[in-house]
Amino acid sequence: MSGDCRLRNDWHVVADQSNLLGLDDFDARLLGVDITIRRQVRGGFEVVRNDTGGLVHSAQRYGYIWACLGTPEREILFIPEAIEPDRHLVTAGSIAVRVSGLRAVENFLDMAHFPFLHTGFLGEEPHTEVTPYKVELTAEDELVATECKFYQPVSFPTAKGGFIVEYTYKVFRPYTVALYKTNSVVTNRRDVIVLFVQPVDEENCVAHPFLCYVKEGVDVGTVRAFTQLIFGQDKPILENQVPKRLPLDPRAETPIRADAVSVSYRRWLRDRSITYGAIPANA
Repeated sequence: MSGDCRLRNDWHVVADQSNLLGLDDFDARLLGVDITIRRQVRGGFEVVRNDTGGLVHSAQRYGYIWACLGTPEREILFIPEAIEPDRHLVTAGSIAVRVSGLRAVENFLDMAHFPFLHTGFLGEEPHTEVTPYKVELTAEDELVATECKFYQPVSFPTAKGGFIVEYTYKVFRPYTVALYKTNSVVTNRRDVIVLFVQPVDEENCVAHPFLCYVKEGVDVGTVRAFTQLIFGQDKPILENQVPKRLPLDPRAETPIRADAVSVSYRRWLRDRSITYGAIPANA
């Protein structure tokens, strides 16, 4: 089975439930297929393909509506931090971006842009160097980058000063990535930001950030506002990417040392024959 067939047999977020309040129907699009999310009389939702009228596998988890266009081959991603009682669980809006979802994931993995795009928050000059970090493939077939460290003046919504923040990135699935970052108040804990990217089609996506923040020293509204600020800064840069799909040929865009996780992500996609939203290496 090709990698793209596996995408159709996997779960994807198609709506934030908070966006459905007061609505009976909600139109969405997944992997080029128009769908409608319908509220059921007895509660819950169903997802229907607009072309055939057939029901699509659907579920509710983490405050989102999920859909699988094919036959689910695995469960929805389990996030252990989402069941810890001392964390805020926050859906931070659904951001439509006119670019491939794979580009959105790669941007999420990129630390080098922090000082220039998120100036005064996630980075600032002269702290521009991305120090060497480790990238490896786990036994669960997840791509993990560890020992990622970066000076951030405001790493946390209520941070009182800058410090060196340590990150761990995990790519769970082609369109699902997470980062685990040092909490500035409870320094032995990590806040978790999971990005569920909905591939609308090959050159459009919707980013759904899901936040699992330690409650101490911060409230839900502040967490949501900070995340939306950061993603609002990313959106125009992403939409100016050329080409909109992610090139998988290693010669297509010149990598530098700071791009180690990006290079590994593109290789990981190639090895799994993921081409939806990409320009294949042999194109």
